[in-house]
Amino acid sequence: MAAQALSSLADNALLIAAIALIVDLHGPDWMAPMMKWWFALAYVVLAAFVGAFADSYPKGRVMFATNAVKVVGCMLMFSYQMTGLDVTGQLVLVFAAYTLVGIGAAAYSPAKYGIVTEMLPPEQLVKGNSWIEGLTVLSIILGTVLGGVLVSPRVSEHLLELSWMPDVVQTRAEAAILFIGCVYCLAALCNLLIPKTGISYPKQQTNPCKLVMEFAGYVRILWTDKLGQISLAVTTLFWGAGATLQFIVIEWGAQHLGYRLDQASILMGVAALGTVFGSICAGRVPLRKALSVLPLGVLMGLAVLLMPLVSRTWEVYGLLLLVGALSGFFVVPMNALLQHRGHVLLSAGHSIAVQNFNEQLNILLMLAVYSLMLWLNLRIGVIIVIFGLLVAILMLLFMRWSHLNHKRDPDLHKQIGQHGHGQALR
Repeated sequence: MAAQALSSLADNALLIAAIALIVDLHGPDWMAPMMKWWFALAYVVLAAFVGAFADSYPKGRVMFATNAVKVVGCMLMFSYQMTGLDVTGQLVLVFAAYTLVGIGAAAYSPAKYGIVTEMLPPEQLVKGNSWIEGLTVLSIILGTVLGGVLVSPRVSEHLLELSWMPDVVQTRAEAAILFIGCVYCLAALCNLLIPKTGISYPKQQTNPCKLVMEFAGYVRILWTDKLGQISLAVTTLFWGAGATLQFIVIEWGAQHLGYRLDQASILMGVAALGTVFGSICAGRVPLRKALSVLPLGVLMGLAVLLMPLVSRTWEVYGLLLLVGALSGFFVVPMNALLQHRGHVLLSAGHSIAVQNFNEQLNILLMLAVYSLMLWLNLRIGVIIVIFGLLVAILMLLFMRWSHLNHKRDPDLHKQIGQHGHGQALR
């Protein structure tokens, strides 16, 4: 949990530092969400391979190796001024560096989630996920706020005034990235302390073409499972919406509230704080009742529609806490159900890779649409209404889908909590 928290903390702080770097280089508004788009693209492209990689070695060692890739990406971003490139070249380098961090994150994810299913029985998966998701979202809060603090005028000025700092960095973004690189190194040290679980999997396929074909089969297995398809659809929507909401909040803070980047990053942290509270409360939901939280997804979409109507600080914070709490409470049981079905039908690494593939594919789609709306110069209030209605309507459709599945198979709920391991693979 410490390794995951530190790595996630650095990921989210680096996003804010990279956005600050784009702002300092006078990049266009649509460039920030497109940078996240390339980050997500790594998950999609590598999805067929990272599951096999995670299941081939002890997951603690996998997490260490992939964290090292993130450190290299951070160093590459840090060196943007040393290359002698023009501004356009430097922006491309920032994109490439953040994409490399995305490659590390894509390979890291199946190991960090897969190890949970190796350590815990099905009846404790919701509670385990509650802690993991709670800490992850807490790291999102602290990472987002940390990134904002590091690039804020007052803190960056103090950092650059340190006696040894001018010999290493010249700008606020460089100072922030240097600090974040140290956090990645701490996460890597924690990775080395993760014990082996003693669980081994059959020898993994190494032929790329066969891996892609096998992965396509894994995707089909989860999408055709009556329980897996609902939880996969919901978590896919949640992570796509969550990634887009990050950038919506930053733009909303700038246009609607007049906030700077470091101030808007605090708004993202407030929403994430609500998600922590919701995740902790969701730990009390039994796995067999995971589908009962679906209506909260509809309420979350409707709550987002209130964003253009609030402007006072307490109203803004209260609304973002509500949106975060609703999202945290409904996604944790869905995530646990999906992990359980994936563990029963496939294996820990492969099931998480399938989940990441679908979630990141939706992030690519939603961020591309959001970037397009910014390029078309739509007002942020209009974008928020479109976004909130889309989430609410899709959640209603998923609820109807779940109802029809249970109508066709009344004993479907009895499959929740069944033990099994890699049945489809055997």
